[in-house]
Amino acid sequence: MSLRPSLALILLALLAAGHATPSTRADDTKPGAAATPAAPLVTKNRVQLNLAGAEVILAAAKEKAAAGRWKMNIAVVDDGGHLLAFARMDGARPASAATALTKAVTAATFRQETGPLPPKGEPDLLLNLSLQNAAAASGGKVTTLRGGVPVVVDGQVIGGVGVGGASGEQDAEVAKAGIQALLDALHR
Repeated sequence: MSLRPSLALILLALLAAGHATPSTRADDTKPGAAATPAAPLVTKNRVQLNLAGAEVILAAAKEKAAAGRWKMNIAVVDDGGHLLAFARMDGARPASAATALTKAVTAATFRQETGPLPPKGEPDLLLNLSLQNAAAASGGKVTTLRGGVPVVVDGQVIGGVGVGGASGEQDAEVAKAGIQALLDALHR
C-alpha cells in the first residue's frame, strides 16, 4: 500500500471540508455589511519625529560637541530605528559612525538609554556578555555602549539619538543636549 494516494485523499478531504465551512463561503457575507473590529485598525494622532525635528536635535548636538572640543558622529533615528539625520564632524573617527547609529537604534527600539545593564548599579557581567552575543546575532543592531538616548515626547518614544567619538558619558551628554533643544523648541 502506497502512502502517497492516502495523503492525497486526506489533503483533498481537508480542502473539501474547508470549502464547506460557513465562514469561508462567499455567499455568507452581505454586500455593504462590514465586520466590526474588536480594536482600532490604525493609530491616529500619533506623535512622530520628522526630519525638521531630527535636524534641530542634530544642530544642538553638534554645538554641544564643538563646545566640548569633541569630534563626534551623531545619528538621529525614528521610533523604528530608521535613520533620519546623521553628521560626522570634521576629524571624527569613521569607525564611530556605525557605533553612533547602533546606539541610536538600540535606544529607540529598546525604549531606554544604552549602557551596561542594569543602568543603575553594578553591571551584570553575564547579562552584558549575553547582550553582546545578541548584538552579534542581530547583525550589530544592539549595543550596551553608553551614548544612545531615546527621544521621548508626551510620554512616547518617538526616536533615538546615538553619539560616538568620546567617552560614553560625553556621548550621552551630547545626545541629551540635542534632545533638550527639540523639547525646548516644542514648548515655545
